[in-house]
Formats: sequence, C-alpha cells, structure tokens
Amino acid sequence: MPARRSRRLAHLRQRRLPRVDRYGVLRRDDRAHRRRGRARLRAAAGRRHGRQRDCARDRASDAGGLPALQLAVPGRAERNRAGAHRSDREAVRAKTDPMSAEAAKGAEAAKDAKAAKAPELASAIASAVRDAGGRALVVGGWVRDRILGLPEPEKSNIDLEVFGVDAARLRALLETFGRVEAVGESFQVYKVGEVDVSLPRRDSKAGRGHRGFVVTGDAGMSIAEAARRRDFTVNAISRDPLTGEDFDPFGGRADLDRRVLRMVDARTFPDDSLRVLRAIQFAARFELTLDEPTAALCRTIPLDDLPAERVWGEIEKLLLLARTPSIGFALAMDLGVVAKLFPELQALAGCVQEPEWHPEGDVWVHTLQVIDEARTRIDDLPRPQQLAVMLGAVAHDLGKPATTAFIDGRIRSMDHEEQGVAPATALLDRLNVHTIDGYDVRRQVLGITAQHLKPGSWYKVRDEVGDGAFRRLAHKVDLELLARVAKADCEGRRPGRFDCSAMDWFLERARALGVEHRPPPPILLGRHLLALGMQPGPRVGEILKAVYEQQMDGAITTLEEAIADATRRLEP
Repeated sequence: MPARRSRRLAHLRQRRLPRVDRYGVLRRDDRAHRRRGRARLRAAAGRRHGRQRDCARDRASDAGGLPALQLAVPGRAERNRAGAHRSDREAVRAKTDPMSAEAAKGAEAAKDAKAAKAPELASAIASAVRDAGGRALVVGGWVRDRILGLPEPEKSNIDLEVFGVDAARLRALLETFGRVEAVGESFQVYKVGEVDVSLPRRDSKAGRGHRGFVVTGDAGMSIAEAARRRDFTVNAISRDPLTGEDFDPFGGRADLDRRVLRMVDARTFPDDSLRVLRAIQFAARFELTLDEPTAALCRTIPLDDLPAERVWGEIEKLLLLARTPSIGFALAMDLGVVAKLFPELQALAGCVQEPEWHPEGDVWVHTLQVIDEARTRIDDLPRPQQLAVMLGAVAHDLGKPATTAFIDGRIRSMDHEEQGVAPATALLDRLNVHTIDGYDVRRQVLGITAQHLKPGSWYKVRDEVGDGAFRRLAHKVDLELLARVAKADCEGRRPGRFDCSAMDWFLERARALGVEHRPPPPILLGRHLLALGMQPGPRVGEILKAVYEQQMDGAITTLEEAIADATRRLEP
C-alpha cells in the first residue's frame, strides 16, 4: 500500500475514534453533536417565531384590537440571524457603552424613515382594494393619534382593515406590492412593509384568559360590526385613506374632545382582562379620564389569568410612553390593580414618612412623584437603561413598610434601602424582568434600590470619601443610572425645597474616575502570574484579588507596579 494512502487511512481511523483522540483527550461524538446542534437551531427558530407573534399581538392590542399575529418585515429574519452571531459580551458592551445612545438614535431614525413611507403605501393598497371592488380603512392607533395631533403619527405602523375582498384575493393583491409574509393565515393578517393588513374579524370566547379566543376573518362585516370588537371608543375610529372620511360609530372623536376613555361594549369588554391594564396605560399616555361605568366594570374583572409577559408589556408602555406615568399608577390603585397584582406596591400606601423630609405624604405618594421625576431624565438613554431607571424609581422605597418606626419622636426607616432588595426582587419576578436586549436590567434595579441613598450620604462627608469607594460601588450598579434615580428621589418630595446638588457632585466624581458605567478593568491578569511561573490554582485568584484591591485604592496604576506587588506576595 502506498505510504500516502496508508497515512490517509490512518487519519480516517483516528477520526472515527468514538471517545478519545490520539492524545488521550475526551472528544465529542460528532454525529450526536450535530443532532444536538440541529435541535438547538429548531428551538431557537421556535423562540423567534414566538417573539414575532407576541410583538404583533402587542401592536394589534395597541390599535385597540384583540390579539393579532406578527408578520415579518422583509429581510428582518436575515438581519436577526446575522445579529445572533454577536457574542453576549459584544451585546452587553453595545448596550452599556455611552455611544450606544447615539447608535439607538440612528436605528430609530432609520426605522422612522421607513415608517414614514407607510401612509403612501397604505393609500396605494387602498386604491388597489377599491379597484378590486372592496374598501380599505385605516384603523386603530394611527387614526387616534392623528386626531389627537400627536407629533408625526405618520411614522408609526399603519393598520388597514379590508372589507369586501376575501382572503385569497387579498393575498394575491398584496403580493403585487412586494413580499408578503403571514404567520398563521387563519387570522387573515398580512404585512407589507410597515403596513399591517387584515380582514374584519369575529372573536368568539372559547376559554378563560387573554388568549381564550377563536378568531375568524369575515370580509362581509359592516364597518360598525368590525369596530364593535375594539376595546375603547377612541380606538374604534377608522379612516378612508383615499377620501379622508372618518367612520366613528361609537363616538370616539367626541370622547377624545372630552378627554374621556370609554369602553365600546360592556358585554364583551370583560372577555379580555388585559383591557384593564390597557385602560391604565392609555389614560396616562393620552391624559384621559376613565369614565365611571368603564372603571366600575374594570374593578370586577379578575386579573389572575394574565401571564407576566402580558402584564409587563402594558407596564413598560406606561413607564416609557406616558409623560406622567403617575396618572396610570394612581388609576391602577383606584381600580384595585395594585392590590391584585403588586402587593409590594400596595404596602406603600399609608406608610407614613417624617413630614420634615417628606412633606408630600406617604411612601406611595412619594413614589409616584419620583416616578414622574425619573421620567424626565431618561430620554437620552437606550431603552434598557430607561427601564432600569424607571423600575429603580418604582422600587427604590419598597423596604420602607418593613422598616418604618417611631424612634426618638421621629419617623425613621432605618436600612430601608438594603431591606428593599427582597420586595424589589419579588416585584421583578411578577413582571418577569431579567435581561433586556442583552442588558441586565434586574441587576441594575436591585443595585439602585440597595444604593439609592449613597449619593446623598457620601456628599455629607465628601472630603472623606476616597476614589476607591466609587470604584467599588461601580461593581454593584451603574453610577450614572444611580445618580439619575437619586436626583429624582430628591426632587420627588417638593421640587425646589431641598438641595439636590449632591447627585451632581456624585456623578462628576464618577465621571472623573471613568467609572460612571462600569468598574475599572483589572490591570493584572492570570496570564501575567502564569508567566511568572505560578501554577494554576486558588492561590492565583487570591493574588489577583489582593492586587485588584490595591488598584481600587489607587495604590497600583500600571502593569509594572501590579507585577511587582504580585512578585512580593509570591515570596516565601
């Protein structure tokens, strides 16, 4: 046998070794590994599909309807797959880098530019539908926002409802405008660019809960019948994009003029318990008053069927889209939502505070004021950091009910910041909030809760607070986010009455040290110790930790100093 062929066969035999390689190292079974890899890919695809479906359900709900399906934007799947190859470290770095705010603004601008073309596309589709013997109307949130005169509503997605054209003809018609992708065609929903197109739908209650519906398309429904399935009258207005004519069978425009939020149909409104939370965030976002019959019905609707993800979806809108979120939180308390879903927040009501320091009232009143103050301080942040600040404001005083007592004639809440971590964790569990877009929001919220008094207390002894204290605190929480919540906490008592310059001093010190977003990286690494001849083991970690502590205090600033210190520690 020729030597070359012999070497090749020997190589193949080595590749077929099932357990160890030629060096005796345990190796994986390639076929099993491939099978597991394919299974992981299928699972990931399923998760992506679920996220697309949930996003569409959110958008449809925001337009006043019951759940609808997500239809992917052309090319989105390819972009998502490309983005999925970034490492977790890169994702986290992108979300915590100060420049990420600029990146977020750029992405938002690109999205706005694309969405700005939606009205033109919607009109073209409506014209084609008219030529086919039907009629297409713009429905939901776009019309509502247009009537309210909100800034640039044309940059939001547009929902079209098509009457008089069946599903098959509609699909063929839409394909003339480009790629059409539907997820679950039984819902009769399609997406073309930034326009969502659907037939009028009939909802049949088939079970308890937000998802307990059977939904069927019906092109023969009247405009009034189709609008009746909406939640609130302000979301039941439709507009013909070709003529500009509005259809308002339930008086939604008059309700907007009166600044009233009113249900469409008292018989079907309780079928979807999520509508109670939607009432809360709509009232806050558009500064509407919930009419009493709707409020009375909301108080009777059980909420225990709502999954955490659906609850969080509405709370996130309340926190980020409302300019005065306290309107929604106050309404939630009035409707019994806080008592039903958030006992940690319910405990704040009636928890007294020292009048000298909190003239505004109890902890609940104070928390609402802090939430509103925090909302004014987040517009320049990426979404995950915005949520960390807002949730930090919500949770910052959750430890007070368990720690408040009369001591020496004063109301004190000793150690309430540390004691607040447990109820804050419980609140985040109820909302299922963990990592958002690669950013550990939960860690930041708990850090803010535990440390929110640090800026003020350090300022009182500022000449004694060393740089090491800031560097060490940066391991526990983003110092800029902490300063923002602390400033909101200070101003959320009685604006102008208290000196809140401590938070400005705190942030200036953090920025001067370069630790406002993260602690300094260690100068000395394990490879440096191995190069000195150390063997791997616990001793390596001990020395690295000791040298890093010196670095935190500023005693070590260069690699040479770090190696010299480590060498001294290695001496017997």
